[in-house]
Amino acid sequence: MKENVKNDIVAPLYPNISSRTLVASEQAHSKRRILVTSALPYANGSIHIGHMLEHIQTDIWTRFQKMRGHQCISVCADDTHGTPIMLRAQKEGISPEAFIAATREEHLADFTDFLVEYDNYHSTHSDENKALCELIYNRLNQAGHIERKTITQLFDPEKQMFLPDRFVKGECPKCGSDEQYGDNCDSCGATYSPAELKNPKSAVSGATPVEKESEHFFFKLTNFEDMLKQWTRNGHIQQQIANKLDEWFQAGLQHWDISRDAPYFGFEIPDAPDKYFYVWVDAPIGYMASFKNLCEKRSDLNFEDFWKKDSDAELHHFIGKDIVYFHTLFWPAMLEGSGFRTPTKVHAHGFLTVNATKMSKSKGTFVKARTYLNHLNPEYLRYYFMAKLTSKLDDFDLNLDDFVARINADMVGKYINIASRCANFITKRFDGKLAKDIANHPLIVEFQQASDTIAAYYEEKDFGKAIRDIMALADKANQYIAIEEPWVKIKQEALMPEVHKVSSVAINLFRILSIYLKPAIPEIAKKVEAFLNVGPLCWEDINQVLDNHTINKFKPMVQRVDPKQLEAMQNESIEANSEPEQPALAEPLKPEVEFSDFDKIDLRLARIVKAEHVEGADKLLKLQLELDGMSKQVFAGIKSAYKPEELVGKLTVMVANLKPRKMRFGSSEGMVLAAGPGGEDLWLLSPDEGSQPGMRVK
Repeated sequence: MKENVKNDIVAPLYPNISSRTLVASEQAHSKRRILVTSALPYANGSIHIGHMLEHIQTDIWTRFQKMRGHQCISVCADDTHGTPIMLRAQKEGISPEAFIAATREEHLADFTDFLVEYDNYHSTHSDENKALCELIYNRLNQAGHIERKTITQLFDPEKQMFLPDRFVKGECPKCGSDEQYGDNCDSCGATYSPAELKNPKSAVSGATPVEKESEHFFFKLTNFEDMLKQWTRNGHIQQQIANKLDEWFQAGLQHWDISRDAPYFGFEIPDAPDKYFYVWVDAPIGYMASFKNLCEKRSDLNFEDFWKKDSDAELHHFIGKDIVYFHTLFWPAMLEGSGFRTPTKVHAHGFLTVNATKMSKSKGTFVKARTYLNHLNPEYLRYYFMAKLTSKLDDFDLNLDDFVARINADMVGKYINIASRCANFITKRFDGKLAKDIANHPLIVEFQQASDTIAAYYEEKDFGKAIRDIMALADKANQYIAIEEPWVKIKQEALMPEVHKVSSVAINLFRILSIYLKPAIPEIAKKVEAFLNVGPLCWEDINQVLDNHTINKFKPMVQRVDPKQLEAMQNESIEANSEPEQPALAEPLKPEVEFSDFDKIDLRLARIVKAEHVEGADKLLKLQLELDGMSKQVFAGIKSAYKPEELVGKLTVMVANLKPRKMRFGSSEGMVLAAGPGGEDLWLLSPDEGSQPGMRVK
């Protein structure tokens, strides 16, 4: 009976090599140049396990390509611009620059501790990104792909700012649900414009917004309709996405608003004062900027080689399905219109759920990356994600009970168990040296022949299928050991050569499995390499056999998951998310300044020689100030307190050395000082009689 089982074990799992494996084999023999990116995490919050799904998927694919011997560069960055960042920084009482710098360090630490290895992790608020944004915009503008038109938006009269859709709340115009955002209703799913909300309120100040006109800049997406229809049906995106895009093409493409009004944290549009690039313009360009920043650090990389129109390098984007529209329409069109190459492939994935439901703060299933790391090994989640990821857009469920069972069964019970069962026989009875002449053993050959199929699964991001086959091989290895029973045979001196051979074959099977799993569990792979006394394992090492080779003493590599660890993780998540939030509209003090900072300010008396209204401005007056022969033009927000004719001839105090600021109405060359709570209660400071324009004020 045992003999029949043994024959079943050595029966090939892969009797034939399919056409897909030949593709993987061909790719392995021709070195590729590949640039890989993950979607940029937004800088207004912490990384959570939903983010990690994508970044781990990206990292596994990238590590696989590097193991295959390809030049594979992986870059990412923090997405740092927009109104939410500006308001969040105000809430924290720090500058936006300081806020995003701290957030980037937090994000990078989380990715690093999850063993996500980027060749460069940058920021969209960078010199490289600013230069590339301006270059791409100018090329698009010169080619006739940008138009200007006046639109009506909701405006916060208290904060003096236009409101993004998500910063307006009110009653849904369809179902009447209150506290709904300005773009869609969470209750009934309806979509609408902010102006359609009933009883709208600004989420920034609570004020009732008013409609106000503003000139905006639009990217003519319709100019690229033919190009996009061809690109989206040429293997660059998944079939599910291509089908969805057909619906959008049939509905008709719309021109894309790429501008936002001041105040806004971002890059100013060239030759357009107080107009800023919408965050979704500079975010994807951030991929290019991060790579350009890396090229400046490494002499072996050239930016143009990867981004020029006729580049033979590959460009792969890994994203969530919620941002497909930006990456498969706007982004390739922007690249095409500005003379750069388009993506080789956009890889989209579904959303993460926990226990089959949306992540919940109250249930402790909304888990930050750092919270997970406080309790569990990052390679457990990396393995679990790999075991369930597919190449499709299906949502991904992290079932916590299944997580425990799969890690304990697969990682500990199947994979690591192979080495732990046989290593001691080698080190204790055979001086740590593996047997000779085992290269042609049927199981070793079968494990090697699985290489092309498993590589094809990696290439196509069918990671779950790869794990299925790898664990099937692990089962065969464990069955082989169980049938041979080296722990029984070792009691008989005559059977010692068989024990040596069986244990040596098992260690080689473990080694091949370790190569297959290395992209998902890189730190465990390092422990395996130390145990096997070999250098870093690469894919081509599968075809080698450790024959008459000395190994080191086996040490435990993985611990079983205790369900109590997950319970503790969930409890920490509940506790962290139950802390009362600070008021969203709080405006704390700005950062402290030194007394020496005031020495830089030059306060002078100035006479107002001319004052007039500013067309199109609700609060501004245009003042012409005289300082002992010097004339300066200043725009001052004092219209609510003074009529222009009341100001002519008066003396005021001004900041005379303030750097001129370009405004929509002209250049403001200083600042007048006033006191009061605002509105009509606003007073220009009057100097003592006898004072002269140009005198310094101390």
